[in-house]
Amino acid sequence: MNKFLFKHIDNSTLIVFRVCFGFLVIVESFGAIFTGWVKHTFIDPQFTFSFISFQWLQPLPGNWMYMYYAIMGILGLGIMVGYKYRWSIIGFTLLWSVTYFMQKSSYNNHYYLLILLSAFMAIVPANRYLSLDAKLQPEIKSNAMPNWCRWIFIAQMLIVYSYAAVAKLYPDWLNLSVIEVLMKDKQGYALVGELLQQRWLQAIIAYGGILYDGLIIPLLLWKPTRKWAFIISIVFHLFNSFVFQIGIFPYMSLALCLFFFEPKTIQQVFLKKKTYYEGDEVILPNHKKPFVVILTLYFIIQIALPLRHWFIKDDVLWTEEGHRLSWRMMLRSRSGITNFKVIDKASKVEIPIKLEDYLTAKQIRNVKTKPDMMWQFAQYLKRSYAKNGLDIEVYVNSYLKVNDNPIKPFINPDVDLANVKWEPFKHSSWILPSKQD
Repeated sequence: MNKFLFKHIDNSTLIVFRVCFGFLVIVESFGAIFTGWVKHTFIDPQFTFSFISFQWLQPLPGNWMYMYYAIMGILGLGIMVGYKYRWSIIGFTLLWSVTYFMQKSSYNNHYYLLILLSAFMAIVPANRYLSLDAKLQPEIKSNAMPNWCRWIFIAQMLIVYSYAAVAKLYPDWLNLSVIEVLMKDKQGYALVGELLQQRWLQAIIAYGGILYDGLIIPLLLWKPTRKWAFIISIVFHLFNSFVFQIGIFPYMSLALCLFFFEPKTIQQVFLKKKTYYEGDEVILPNHKKPFVVILTLYFIIQIALPLRHWFIKDDVLWTEEGHRLSWRMMLRSRSGITNFKVIDKASKVEIPIKLEDYLTAKQIRNVKTKPDMMWQFAQYLKRSYAKNGLDIEVYVNSYLKVNDNPIKPFINPDVDLANVKWEPFKHSSWILPSKQD
């Protein structure tokens, strides 16, 4: 174990990945500003759906979220060029984590992955070469790193892809109904819109997605298939980028492929002037035991967290309980019809509620299909009316359609969501069962 984790290898892979990572952080941060994402997500809404228990995290007032994202972009530049690297990566990790837990209307597994990758980058010696830090402080310059610096990225991606593959093994994915629903939204795409409606191509997408997620890590690890696996990865991720428009994730995934190639290959392609480290010295750090314990616990949590929905009543595809942080990516389509009924406890008079008066279009789509966001909105209404001296009850009448299945009652309309406690580790009984007569 000591030899595997702490044997020193050439660090060319990590150095090149740091440059790619910093560049993608810049693109993500400034892209969020210029595409209007920051405006639509943080500035326009009068109410923000944060992760439950993180309600204290709220967007900065006015236009200050633009500055917030600009700072993240500047930190990305520091990461890319390796200037004040440790401060830059720690700062970005903290700021990105805050924005992730601050809102979930634009929830994306890839945003969660970026937190984990940023945390990895905060503990690896990624500024020891081709960096301003190494130029300003020549004593830190090095062409080697411990072997664990490579394998933590490989292990993380093995977990991500494996769970993504397993999650697709359910009837609606296998019979192509999910892909059919997802592709209907792409019908207006120039040149390929009609092509994406073809059954044969949808079958390739569905079953190819399972095979890719399940096999890509072993194929990249095995030298005889590595080159072809990388070519397949390029096609796969560029297709996802064009069709699903999921930001920097496809390009981050391609950058992570660097860790699967031999360091010598990366050095010869990208860093020809760099002296290649030929040694295999094993250097045990003073903090070896706590480091190994923490690393082991981390990966145990990463393996266990996506399994939690199996211990919660009913189907996660219906309840959404255990869906987040579980690598359940682009698995289903949800649509619903939802109405909120507010009753003044004192007078028993119903107060009309129009979602458009409180929420943006994206928030409305989410609050119609996500039970935790329904509960949060009920709590928001309760607090809002309490400011005017009113004690209210909030009832939700909701019907949900998952994929191409029949629409069914979703929420118990007789339960006052304003006055029930949220149970984070168990099934919410006010969600009606997925199997109904």
